[in-house]
Amino acid sequence: MAQKNLTAKVSFWKQQEEEHKQKQLINPFSSWEGASHRQKLSKEDEHYGRPVEGSKTEFRGKMAGEMVSHEIIELCCVLRNLGHQQGNGNYHITFRDLFEAYTKISNKLVGMLMRARKQNLVEFEGEMLWQGRDDFIVIALKKDTLAILPPAVPGQ
Repeated sequence: MAQKNLTAKVSFWKQQEEEHKQKQLINPFSSWEGASHRQKLSKEDEHYGRPVEGSKTEFRGKMAGEMVSHEIIELCCVLRNLGHQQGNGNYHITFRDLFEAYTKISNKLVGMLMRARKQNLVEFEGEMLWQGRDDFIVIALKKDTLAILPPAVPGQ
């Protein structure tokens, strides 16, 4: 009975060792001597620049992506609630007004605006927005964006 238990433990640790070796073979930062036989990385590879599937890194990346998406939706809601609706259905607000209101919510306004523009949810002139210099730049929440937002809360 004890021999069977010991054999199972040895087998388990051999399996762990082999899995670790395989991970080191694909780790571009590994200093393990066996890693010199690893495949060359190619930018055309669909896995290039991506974490290993099922890893903690992949999980953390997905969680961070969800948090950013939530913050972008929150920004769009604030823009809708504080902005002025135009005849074309878009909501507009100046950067100054949005910045003043948003400082109580988050310190990441410009980064979130850049992300929202990249996702085609908002539009504004210029590459970057700077407090003071760009106070009167108009930020528009696109009409199509309204479909993904939760209903507006009256009085906000």
